Amino acid sequence: MGMSGSKLDRQIQVRRYTEEDDGYGMVKVWADHGDPISAHRADVSDGEKFAAAQVQATVTTRFTVRSSAFTRDINPRDRIKADGQDFNISGAKESKEGRLQFIEFTCSARNDQ
Repeated sequence: MGMSGSKLDRQIQVRRYTEEDDGYGMVKVWADHGDPISAHRADVSDGEKFAAAQVQATVTTRFTVRSSAFTRDINPRDRIKADGQDFNISGAKESKEGRLQFIEFTCSARNDQ
């Protein structure tokens, strides 16, 4: 069964950083990049985390979005903001849902703050 638009039930915001001089040196400043986009969220199971040897207070999530020039430009230097959390992107790949139709981002966020 393929991904449909109705499964893209979340809004995510891509955030990109720039470096600015704060008077003491260069600092990272995160800002919204582009408009919010619709996504499907699927948290990774504890079994998958254990198999990957991840033992820390994080939530690992996969966000699936429609493929576009904008979403194909998103990379691990960016972040995704969703449900009040900032997620670091660890990987991006074409979804198994169809060639150039959807992109899947694997992300993690601290869950102990």
